[in-house]
Amino acid sequence: MNEKETWYTLLNAGEVYTPALVFYRSRLKENIERLKSMIDDPLRLRPHVKTHKTSEAALMMMEAGIRKFKCATIAEAEMLGMIKVPDVLMAYQPVGPNIQRLISLQQHYPATRFSCLVDSQAVAAALSTLAEKKHLTIPVYIDLDVGMHRTGIAPDEKAIELYRYCSSLKGLGVLGLHFYDGHIREREIEKRRVLCLELLSKVQAMRKELTEAGYKPQLVGGGSPSFPVYAREEDMECSPGTFILWDKGYEDGLPEQEFLTAGLVLTRVISLPDRNKVCMDLGYKAISSENDLAHRIHFLNAPDLKIVSQSEEHLVAEAPVGHSWQIGDLLYVLPFHICPTVALYDRALIVQNGMIADSWQIVARNRKINI
Repeated sequence: MNEKETWYTLLNAGEVYTPALVFYRSRLKENIERLKSMIDDPLRLRPHVKTHKTSEAALMMMEAGIRKFKCATIAEAEMLGMIKVPDVLMAYQPVGPNIQRLISLQQHYPATRFSCLVDSQAVAAALSTLAEKKHLTIPVYIDLDVGMHRTGIAPDEKAIELYRYCSSLKGLGVLGLHFYDGHIREREIEKRRVLCLELLSKVQAMRKELTEAGYKPQLVGGGSPSFPVYAREEDMECSPGTFILWDKGYEDGLPEQEFLTAGLVLTRVISLPDRNKVCMDLGYKAISSENDLAHRIHFLNAPDLKIVSQSEEHLVAEAPVGHSWQIGDLLYVLPFHICPTVALYDRALIVQNGMIADSWQIVARNRKINI
């Protein structure tokens, strides 16, 4: 194999326990630079931290000039507050005790502005009431449903009404509009572009109406598939997330985006049950398993292996008759979906110059850090 094909090889692989999550630091840095090269202003970037869930990766982005971030959980928001990120949007509508937790974040991490999503008057009222009691103002974005149909409100007159209602509440400060278009996943960028611009036009029409009414709505939208489309637009923030590690799913599905795969899982052969079967320590607890067997992992150094079964702690693959795999051999695995895979580990081993040189805690995999 040439150098390009063996970029992942570890010089001290014999010291690595398995299964292990591994990040390649130089590739993380390169992916951040490639992200910045795709947009006119890094201040329009609001990367989602759900993929890496680490303070260190967020700090790398801050060092590169990125100042705004997006997250989905209170723990992810707190992780960002702990490193004094200036601006954090929790792209989730807090309900129940999470409202008080969000307020506690504001109280404990004053260097960070924490905002959240709202898609109902009931939640807006609950947020406002508690914020007023604490003499605080909670910044919010109206969450728009542009096709995912899981949260949000359609970008029409009811959304305008909700925006006006939230603006009237003393405990809230309405910053703008948020939308996520995760249902758009066409492989061809031009097909994606048509669909993205079609829904963006509806959001922009709503924004125009609000602006004419005297409001100044900011706009935050999109994810990894739509990022190249919205990066060309003006006056909106973009929220890719997976770019930092990339994965096999996006490598195959978004060919126009030339990010580097930077996160792998290492596994070892632990048994040879028969002449063409290889068993590894790579069960459900080591790899995201929501996809079918053929779309869970890709073996970088064993392309001839075919997965036949997986259980909690084991993965069995079929190998060609006469294969040379031995018990103890190391395999380098590229996940199809890296985000939930990262959440299965408490630490990631960090590669520098071909060696495991450090480890980072996956701090935001937890549901609670301090608050």
